[in-house]
Amino acid sequence: MTETIVVVGGVAGGASFAARARRLNESATIVMFERGEHISFANCGLPYFVSGEIERRDKLLVETTERFARRFHVDVRVRNEVLSIDRQEKTIEVLDHLTGRNYRQPYDKLVLSPGAEPVRPPLPGMDDPRIFSLRTIEDAEKIRGLVEQADPQEAVVVGGGFIGLEMTENLSHLGIHVTLVEMVDQVMPALDREMAEWIHQHLRLSGVELVLGCPVESFHENGEHRLVVTVRGGRQIPCDMVISAIGVRPEAELARRAGLEIGERGGIRVNEHLQTTDESVYAVGDAVETEDRVLGGRRLMPLAGIANKQGRLAADHIFAKDVSFPGTFGTNIVRVFDLSVASTGANERSLKSKGVAYRKSYTHPASHAGYFPGATPMVMKLLFSPKDGKILGAQIVGIDGVDKRIDVLATALHGGMTVFDLTRLELSYAPQYGTGKDAVNIAGYVAANIVQGDVEVFHADELERIIEKDEFLLDVCTVREFRRGHIKGAVNIPIDDVRDRLNELPKGQTLFVYCLTGIRSYYVCRILKQLGYTVRNLSGGYMVYCAASPAKCKEIPGLHRWKRILALETFCSTPEERNIVRNSKESVD
Repeated sequence: MTETIVVVGGVAGGASFAARARRLNESATIVMFERGEHISFANCGLPYFVSGEIERRDKLLVETTERFARRFHVDVRVRNEVLSIDRQEKTIEVLDHLTGRNYRQPYDKLVLSPGAEPVRPPLPGMDDPRIFSLRTIEDAEKIRGLVEQADPQEAVVVGGGFIGLEMTENLSHLGIHVTLVEMVDQVMPALDREMAEWIHQHLRLSGVELVLGCPVESFHENGEHRLVVTVRGGRQIPCDMVISAIGVRPEAELARRAGLEIGERGGIRVNEHLQTTDESVYAVGDAVETEDRVLGGRRLMPLAGIANKQGRLAADHIFAKDVSFPGTFGTNIVRVFDLSVASTGANERSLKSKGVAYRKSYTHPASHAGYFPGATPMVMKLLFSPKDGKILGAQIVGIDGVDKRIDVLATALHGGMTVFDLTRLELSYAPQYGTGKDAVNIAGYVAANIVQGDVEVFHADELERIIEKDEFLLDVCTVREFRRGHIKGAVNIPIDDVRDRLNELPKGQTLFVYCLTGIRSYYVCRILKQLGYTVRNLSGGYMVYCAASPAKCKEIPGLHRWKRILALETFCSTPEERNIVRNSKESVD
């Protein structure tokens, strides 16, 4: 007897499942239901279709219904919505929106891939037609249509996650002034606060107004027929359109009504084989809760790569392959104007909340060899176990080379590697692509030094206490750099003068040493430690201090040296300055 497999939902998870299932079994009956018009489209490309960076709608279609159905011999039924599941009878109830007909479809195995839906809180005025969410091609066309017809001058984007940042960039590229409103005090919740500060600075440089720590309270129309967004505290922001990008939640209601177990985070609970609490029903994609491979427990991770892997794995398991889904590290990357922002594994906040012991380090490696034109630094944060150096997570912000490094670190996480392993990785090198010691190697060296005790470090979040206790702060930057900006109370002895001015350093107390990036201060710490001093190095240097304490470093964006060292173009005020920064050959540390 031929087995009937029913798939509910297409796009990444469902379409990947159906294609893999057909490759494994030519005789099975595979029926796919999709309530929308498209079974497989590039939803990650939608913001770029809005701006026209992706010019044509058909470029978003990964597979057309007709081609997919013919190539994989799948009975594809678009505009057919699954209303309910009868697990006892092994049937689903379907509404055909094209004909209005209700009917039932039997199954032997059922695969749920319903995805996630945008969160739309019940705020006053939320039903205004100028407030958009972005999930489908149709949503993108509506936004693009308003832009073309109404010529909006100002927009508000609510939410600073992936979609919010991408829409902020793409609306800005259309010449629309964007105000980005986020209820917490930072964008990109996968990052720690000090890493997110680089994005904040870059957004402001790019003309975006940031309103952080202010949730939206209501929407209304003013007397000029403009939309007004009111945030906590009473501030009103007039605009011509709003993008609601508060987040997504799993579409788990169909599974809930069928009596399948729903997890604490609202997603469908599955085992390692992606089976629900009914072994004949599988679930994949954005609606599923999966294991957090660093912290344990369950998490939601609505990313296309994960959905694709899960779809393939579910098909393998149905056709008797002994496979399991190990969980996720949540590896991600997003473009924010000129920046690439990426992370993998746990962040510092989550490690603290779970009570996991960790250490951290910051490095500022170059994207490629500094002597080759166009090299730009990255900011890398590495989290690791203090016991054995096992990698727990990483975050990177930069212009170039971020994608390569985060993928290496994600692979290291997958392999259970330590920071010592990073120092031994043999990675490709040519001056256009990397450095003799790659950025990942450098991050490993710095972290390994900490684990081995070759250097004791301190961090920016400790500085307030250090300053209050009047500890000895040693700045080893040049005199010129020191004058441009330094930590309050620091004594400046440039690195090359330290050996000649040892008499100025107290031996009976800890010396807290820093420079701009942490490299020169590390050299000084090694010198002084061998001479009998007790020393600690500021990880990441003055740059990370300023990112962690933006209110205390307001003058830094005007300092040419700071701008050149970051080379993120974040703190440059003109295109001419950015070109100077990008092409400068002056050495750093």
